[in-house]
Order: sequence, then C-alpha cells, then structure tokens
Amino acid sequence: MIQLNNVTKNFAGKQAVKGLNLTIPDGKIFGFLGPNGAGKSTTIKMMTGILPIDEGSITLNGMDISKQPMDVKRVIGYVPDRSDIFLRLKGIEYLNFMADVFNIPSDVREEKITYLTKSFGIYDALGDHIQTYSHGMKQKIVVSGVLLHDPDIWILDEPLTGLDPKSSFTLKEMMREHANKGKIVFFSTHVLEVVEQLCDEVAIINNGQVQFQGAMSEMRQQFKEDDNLERLFLELTQNE
Repeated sequence: MIQLNNVTKNFAGKQAVKGLNLTIPDGKIFGFLGPNGAGKSTTIKMMTGILPIDEGSITLNGMDISKQPMDVKRVIGYVPDRSDIFLRLKGIEYLNFMADVFNIPSDVREEKITYLTKSFGIYDALGDHIQTYSHGMKQKIVVSGVLLHDPDIWILDEPLTGLDPKSSFTLKEMMREHANKGKIVFFSTHVLEVVEQLCDEVAIINNGQVQFQGAMSEMRQQFKEDDNLERLFLELTQNE
C-alpha cells in the first residue's frame, strides 16, 4: 500500500503540492492524471525520495520514505519522465550497472536482461551506446533496467511516451500481470484512453490538489453517466 498524508511541497514561494492525501491499495493499476504543472511529477519525486517533503508523510509498504529511504528504494522501480540518462554507457553496461545496484546474481540478471530486452525489441542493440538510441529505445532500456530486480511497487512517470505500439502493448500487459500478483503499478499519463482501458483506480490532480480519487465507475457516477474520461478530465481541471 502507498499512503500520502497531507503532503505539501513549496518552490520559491509557489505551493506545488497542497496537503495531498492519497491511498493506493495493493493489487491495483493506479492512474495519476493532471494537466502540465498540476504537481504530478513533483508528487512522484517525493514518493521516490528525489525531493524532500516539506510537510506530511509518505509511506510505501509501511515504510516512511523520509525515515527509511534506502529500504523504500529497494522495493520500488521508478521510471522518470525523461530517458536521456547514462548516454555514454552501452545498453548492456547500463543494465549490468542496474543489476549491480540491486545485487542481482549473474545467472538471474542474464535471464532477466534477455527476457526484458527481447520483449521490448532492443536485445540486438545492447552492444550500442545509449546515446545512439532513438527516444523510444532509450525509454525501453530505462524500463528494462527498472524492472530487473522485480520491485513490488512500480512508479512510472509517463512510461508509454515514445514507445511503439508493440512495446506499449507489452508494457501494459506487464503492468496488468504485476497488479494481478497483488502488487502496485502507479503511473502518470496524459493518454486518457490508456486510463480508461487499463486502470483500476484513478486520481485527478489540479493545482497541487486531488480533485477526484476512485474507480472509473465511481467517477462517472459522480458526474454524468454518459461522459467519457476526456469530458470528465476537462470538467475537473477547467480552472487550469
């Protein structure tokens, strides 16, 4: 379970996140929606320990990210919203580096690297430097590295951006399988159709505050039964 309790973050006089409360249960694919500047990435960076929390607390699997950052980071897999990292490494060097960080035995890592990179169609490019990869290939190598240690909680910031349809389908299938194991997939996205197809629950954030959290059916019931997600999203963020 992930719990955010009265989480607040300020930047140079601007309150990016305002007393945010969220509860994400196990076994769910949880969609985190909001317009640009709504506070999505800031929230995610606090959840992963990249940014300190000004007020409130965040716990993942019962561990406080502020008090037990290393323990939390062992059970999460984080895909950032930008994939231009470690560009001078070859693909295989990056994946071995990630495996070293999480102490993955050589036989296990070899099997996982082969499975993930073949699933995403980048196995034959592992000997090339990441700086030569296309945007989509960079996204695939980052996702592969994140999933190597089979983390309990996946935290994905716009994970489908740049992926081709086949790889996007593969990742969505992996997300569903992970949630079906009783684990959590938390992801932000602008692709509303994906939320409608994939998510068990959704939260919409605007101006640093949650406008709605619940199941898709609950959101439609709360507003208009015949509205699609796009209309609901625009209604909830109309002041943006």
